[in-house]
This record gives sequence, C-alpha cells and structure tokens, in this order.
Amino acid sequence: MSSSHSQEVRPAILDEVNPVNIPRQPCVANDRSFNWITEKICGIIEEKTPTWWWVCFIIACCTASFTLIGLVYLTVTGVGVWGLANPVNWGWAIVNFVFWIGIGHAGTLISAILCLLRQKWRTSINRAAEAMTIFAVVCAGLFPVFHVGRVWFAIYPGYLFPFPNANAIWPNFRSALLWDVFAVSTYGTVSVLFWYIGLIPDFATVRDRAKTKFRKIAYGIVAMGWRGSNRHWSNYEMLYLILAGLSTPLVLSVHTIVSFDFAISLVPGWHTTIFPPYFVAGAIFSGFGMVITLMLPLRAIYGLQDLITQYHIDCMTKIILATGTMVGYAYGMEFFIAAYGANDFEIFAFVNRAFGNYAWAYWIMISCNVISPQFFWFKKIRENTTLVWVISLFVNVGMWFERFVITVTSLSRDFLPSSWGYYSPTVVDIFTYLGTFGLFSVLFLLFLRFVPLMAMAEIKAVTPQADPHHVHSHKAGSGDYVNN
Repeated sequence: MSSSHSQEVRPAILDEVNPVNIPRQPCVANDRSFNWITEKICGIIEEKTPTWWWVCFIIACCTASFTLIGLVYLTVTGVGVWGLANPVNWGWAIVNFVFWIGIGHAGTLISAILCLLRQKWRTSINRAAEAMTIFAVVCAGLFPVFHVGRVWFAIYPGYLFPFPNANAIWPNFRSALLWDVFAVSTYGTVSVLFWYIGLIPDFATVRDRAKTKFRKIAYGIVAMGWRGSNRHWSNYEMLYLILAGLSTPLVLSVHTIVSFDFAISLVPGWHTTIFPPYFVAGAIFSGFGMVITLMLPLRAIYGLQDLITQYHIDCMTKIILATGTMVGYAYGMEFFIAAYGANDFEIFAFVNRAFGNYAWAYWIMISCNVISPQFFWFKKIRENTTLVWVISLFVNVGMWFERFVITVTSLSRDFLPSSWGYYSPTVVDIFTYLGTFGLFSVLFLLFLRFVPLMAMAEIKAVTPQADPHHVHSHKAGSGDYVNN
C-alpha cells in the first residue's frame, strides 16, 4: 500500500524531468591500465639516476650546509649573532618556525581529511604531500631548539622537554611554547606513521620487481612481509582509516596551538581570538602552494600528465582560492576588530602595519596572499601551468611575509615609544633560513629517488577498471590491456 500511495502522490512534473548526467572528471587520463601505472611510477626509482638529479642534489647539499654552519656558529657564540635586540626579541626564528609548520599542513589535509571525505583526486598527490609534511616539520623543529641559544638547555634541565632533574626545574605547562613541543612532536610522529603505512603495498611492488639482491632485501624489509592477501588489505585499510581519523584533529590543533604563541599574549596586534582559524586557513593556503610548486615541475620532468591531470590542478587551485579569500577576510577583520574595540593601542598596531616602517612588507603580503590567488577565478589561468606555478611561488613568499609582519611589527612598536626600534636580520639569520630550503630539498630529492612518488595502489583503486562491473576493452595501439 505504501508503494501505491507513493505513486499516487508523486508530482507529474517529475515524470517530465530528465536530469543531465554530468560525468566526473577521471583521476587518471587516457584510460591508463594498471600495468602502465606500475611501470610509470616504478620507472622513476628503477631507472638510472638522471644528471639533473645529481646537480640539484649537490646544490641542495651545499645550501643545507648554510644551516649547519649557522647553527654551529650560533651555539658557539650565542643568540647575539641573530638580529634580536630590544624591543624585538622574537625575529626570524619564530617566523621561520611558523612558516615551515604551515608548509607541512597540506600533506595531512590531503591524506587525512580528503581521505575521510572520499575525495578520489587526492590519490596522485598525497604521497608527495605527506613526504613534504615530514620534511617541513624537520626544518621547523630546528628553530625552537636552537632559539634558546644554549641548545643543551632545551633538553637538560628541561626548558622544552619535561625531563626530571636534580634541581627540580620543570617547564611551564601553562606556556604555549611548551604546547608547541608536544603538538609538533605528536604531529610529526603521526605524519610519519601515516606516510609509512601508505607506502607498504608499494614497497612490496618494488620488492617484487627488484633485479638486484640488495634492492630485494632492502625493499623487502620495509615492506614488512606484505603479500597482498585479503587479510593484509583488510588490516591495512582499517589502520589507514584510524590514522586518518587521528590526523584530522591534528591539522586543526597544531597550527591553532602555534597561533597561541601570539594570541595569549597582551601585545597589541597579537591579542586576538581570530588567530586560531586564521592561522589554520593560512597554513592550508601555504601548504597547497608548496604542493603545486613541487608537483608541477615533477609532472613536466617525468611526463605525469596522465596521473596529475588538469582536474587535480583545478582542485588544488580552487582550495588555494578559497583559503586565500579566508586569509584576506581575516586581514580585514583584524582592522575591524581593532576599530570596534576602540583600543588605541590595537588601532595603532594595525595602522602601523599598513603605513608604518614595515608597510613594504605588509603590502607584499597583501599582494601575494590576497590579490594573486584571485586570478584562479579564471579557467584560462588555471589551465596555464606556468602561471599556476608562478602564483604558487607568490603564495609561499606572501605567507612568509605574513608571519614576518605579525611578529615584527607588533614588537617593534610596543606600549612605550622610548623603546621603539627597527628590526633587521643579520647574515647568520638569512643564511640559516636559506639553508633550511637546502635541507628540505635534500630530503625531498632522496625521497624522489628511493620511494615511489605516487601511491600506486590508491591510484589503481580510483580507475574505472577497478570497478568489478567495468567493461574491459582493449585500447587500440596501446599494446596493453586495460585489465592488466
């Protein structure tokens, strides 16, 4: 009776409506087969090391040495070699720390949140983004440890790590600086686990294809006995889902806690409740900018246009557009909150940012973070990979200047005009920071050489032939069956 009743009340107009079936964009172009995907991705690490890789690796190692030399010099001499002086006692160290933590956010977002939301387009870029997260956290972790000057104090007597000691000196658990240590270390640990778990099936594939005994043993160890059985896949998928669930709150919590370094203070320009969501949006914004910066050159070098399609680029640029607009909204709301609160110190802090001694940095920030992403409204811009890559560089530059503006402008003009000053970095500051790009590049190049760049198992799972109801067909002239 219920079915007959439903037929009676069904509006007649519904019988005349013919909804348009809009097909989804394929995550793998040109209907590539399983075999083609395996050969393409494994070929990157199985072929002879290209000359360009060695050139980039040597340059990256030389650049990374700047950080090593700078940190050794800092440890031997003291933090006076940096440009820190009253009233700016936080400088490039905290700026670079927040910058690198933000870079690492896209990896966990792509892997965890988009996995839970079942966004299939993540499969071609999640592996590189996860690796980028780990390497960025390594670069970020250097600055909190070394900014104490006497680096041994970070561990003993426990200014950062809560180790018991004879003098009973414990860190201040009410300090956001200590929360950073726990948040970043937890974030890094979960990110490494998440990254490694996703690699196990692909390590097994490389192990089975290995042509030398050393490679077979090495990849066999890291594959942890993977045989691709039903039980292996069941345990793998459950663990991957659990780690995705654990990682999701970390995306929000880590940069929220980083923002507390500023927000819980009374310094004008910092003491605001908008910082946590503002910092999270900015971190995702800068993280996706770095993903595009890294992946587009690799797409061109290795001919990965069928795996990183225009659909992937569109999705990433739209996220950059959305988060960039959020960041621009936050910039405007900061001025509104200062004016609405009628606090003379807050009003001066933001007027000083826009028109004071550091106005040049502020307008670089606005140009790169607010204006440049708006070009992604236009489809022709999104389809021009060169312009997309250039805009991604602007995003990275703008997000570094955002952290610089927040940190320095508020400290250089505090409550007492008698203590105002102008902060400038030293050569040690500059080279230590530039060296972290070398360290990041060294780690990423090693990853590129010895680890599958993309998640083969996940990419195959989103192809049409992974559907058991897919009609298998032979591609003329391909020499390869779709169901291979």
